[in-house]
Amino acid sequence: MTPDLTAILVLLAGYLLGSIPFGVLLTRMAGLGDVRKIGSGNIGATNVLRTGNKALALVTLILDGAKGAVAYLVAYKINPELAPLAGAAAFLGHLYPIYLGFKGGKGVATFGGLLLAMAWPVGLLWAATWCLALVLWRMSSLSGLMAAALAPLYAWIFADSPTVILTGALAIAIFIKHEANIRRLLKGTEPRIGKRDIDKNTPHQ
Repeated sequence: MTPDLTAILVLLAGYLLGSIPFGVLLTRMAGLGDVRKIGSGNIGATNVLRTGNKALALVTLILDGAKGAVAYLVAYKINPELAPLAGAAAFLGHLYPIYLGFKGGKGVATFGGLLLAMAWPVGLLWAATWCLALVLWRMSSLSGLMAAALAPLYAWIFADSPTVILTGALAIAIFIKHEANIRRLLKGTEPRIGKRDIDKNTPHQ
């Protein structure tokens, strides 16, 4: 197999792995309907949580994170130089999944999984930032945005230049996908996790 063909197949496999909509599949398997028809319509763990099934939301979070990590680690075994790109392909697959008409999630968990596999100190600091922000403000979007914003700084301290560049590029993509959330955060109308007066069928993201 030629190097070019290997690269194409690795990137394609990463994208297809990232495209697997675990949130949609798990909620359907659990008899909870289509997660895209409640809350924000998003396919990620936060929206799965709005079904009321915390365990299912946790499994979705883990599996979405695993997409980035697995894509990176498998590609690393084949060709270490392709591993970061394979992880990025999985990230893009989650954002724009072919199986759902290219309408996917916001990439926070997949980004975190990739960071843990690519540069574990960066991944751990990302996770600590995400958890701390979530505990303090109980806003999934704010937690994801803060962790994404600081990830390039963590990469600059603990990783190499290519990792800094890739982390920065993916962080920008996360901010773009959170455009509506950022507007609500600025207005003070972004919902908090666990807030009882928010109906799970209310359209928000």
